[in-house]
Amino acid sequence: MIIAVDGPTASGKGTIAKALAAHFGLPHLDTGLLYRAVGRQVELNGGDPDSPDDALAACDFADDLLGDPELRSEATGGLASRVSIHSVVRQALLDRQRDFASQPGGAVLDGRDIGTVIAPNADAKLFVTASIQARAERRWLEMQGRELDLELREIEADIAARDERDITRTDAPLRAAPDALVIDTSSLDRDSAIAAAIRAVENAVSARQ
Repeated sequence: MIIAVDGPTASGKGTIAKALAAHFGLPHLDTGLLYRAVGRQVELNGGDPDSPDDALAACDFADDLLGDPELRSEATGGLASRVSIHSVVRQALLDRQRDFASQPGGAVLDGRDIGTVIAPNADAKLFVTASIQARAERRWLEMQGRELDLELREIEADIAARDERDITRTDAPLRAAPDALVIDTSSLDRDSAIAAAIRAVENAVSARQ
């Protein structure tokens, strides 16, 4: 069983994808982490994330970079959004993601183009979203927990800018697949969002049988 979970940054898709993987006993891949690794590698290389050549060169990152805690930072998230607009980067990472999705038994993948590009034939497709305000508040609380001093308005502006880049890019823009179930987590707590996602997957799988 392949489960595709898409959505914008800080919508809760990662938390939901991990919970779905645990519930259904499937491996999980946060595809956004691959793009964060590319963005981080560009930075380590002293390159320009807006340069297709520099971003493509950074796709050859070492696997241990995926364990770098810096990948979870807001700064690296911004770099990931910038390198992800390059078609050469998306193509370079395409096979890696599809191989993970097609492994025996299936998998759960979360990102921005899983249901539309990576696994268009997934057994269940979810599109997890939330208002910019709700997402910014969640990210702000997360940053506070890590003792990082960021203004809420700065986070809102950054999220809005990422949304704009992701939605308007030419190659694999962020959008819900036509057959995806949209889950708005703006007013849902963690457990309610996960429960809604599990029900959605169960219903989608039942409908295909």
